[in-house]
Amino acid sequence: MKVAYTALDRAGHEVVETIEAPDVRSAVESLRKRDLFVTQISQQAVKEKRDVPRGMSRRPSPVTKPGEIRLPIKQLALFTRQMAMMLNSGSGVVPSLNSIARQFTNPVYARLVRHVARDLEEGCTLTEALRKYPRSFDSNYCAVVAAGESSGTLTEMFGRLSTIVGKRRAMRNKVLGAMAYPALLVALSTGIVMVLLLFVMPRFGAMFTTLSVPLPTSTKFLIAVGETARSYWWVYLIGASALAGSAVGAVFLPGVKQWLSGLSLHLPVFNRVVSGLIQGETFRLLGMLVESHIGLLEAIHLVKGLTHNKRFQALYAAMETEVTEGGAISRAMEQSGLVSPPICQAIRTGEENGALGSAMAYVANVLDEDNTELVNALTKLLEPMILIVMGLVVGGVAVSLFLPMFDMTSAIK
Repeated sequence: MKVAYTALDRAGHEVVETIEAPDVRSAVESLRKRDLFVTQISQQAVKEKRDVPRGMSRRPSPVTKPGEIRLPIKQLALFTRQMAMMLNSGSGVVPSLNSIARQFTNPVYARLVRHVARDLEEGCTLTEALRKYPRSFDSNYCAVVAAGESSGTLTEMFGRLSTIVGKRRAMRNKVLGAMAYPALLVALSTGIVMVLLLFVMPRFGAMFTTLSVPLPTSTKFLIAVGETARSYWWVYLIGASALAGSAVGAVFLPGVKQWLSGLSLHLPVFNRVVSGLIQGETFRLLGMLVESHIGLLEAIHLVKGLTHNKRFQALYAAMETEVTEGGAISRAMEQSGLVSPPICQAIRTGEENGALGSAMAYVANVLDEDNTELVNALTKLLEPMILIVMGLVVGGVAVSLFLPMFDMTSAIK
């Protein structure tokens, strides 16, 4: 039979061809002997068409647009953990998927998993089925699954994926938890300022007008802002909503995302946090792939989808060049200026001792601890800054309110 495949050669170039083989497994073995890393493989066959009434689809799809479904990281971690557990117990892939679908309380997530199972029953590989949902299963997730399918270690790969997704979720929760209090302070200060402008300033303004008290420029400005906000609050609301919507929409544009990613590496304190998070993800995935006997060049190619940051993409390209020329990836890390000397030394030691995978896994764990400390330090730095700004704003409003009263009291005396 004919088998179509997509693979990567030793130089990292994509190869798309069709070969003759008795079955898919034999094709995979033949391709691995040719030093090709298979990312997609399927049997080429002409499926029989069934007669269906006009206007009806061959099989009603449970999801109109599969690519738009997004599986939250909590549900993704649960899905990955359960797949690893069920595959390890000897269950097949399709029965495992159907069992997991029954455990989801959200019908959308359940339909997604059932759709993946149906695609497998129709002849797709698990990787092909998962790639139909890029918002739920990113390119790195699918690449690891593809590596497991091609090497016959799918159970082990899901176990490692479970660890990776679990650590990613834990770090995300730490960041969100650390930023909760600063966000509360910002919301509180905004609320106080809005109350002063909308309710307090107009009352004082009416009193000052009645008493014919001369007002400082700051007081006149705040009273004007308060009156305008009360009279045209709907304009402010629409404007704020449009601005927030535009900002959120712009963040999802590739160009804006790339610009923000590059900017984050030039901001004090933030650059260490962002760089540490990206490095942690990179070394964890690289370590997992290398320990799973995936070629280093192939592993570097797979981690490229972790970030669109130009500096890290340049680092990945330099690492590929070093591996291709027979050099050491630690040298590329040192020259990049992104990786700290202790991390480079740990990677170099792993390369020299033939334990690169375990060295990268160790470095990823160290970076996780450093990232947690950095996030906590950033939070402690933001809290007093927000309090200072909050005090200056509220104090400025208060001074603008009471200065005319002091003048009025002095005039009475």
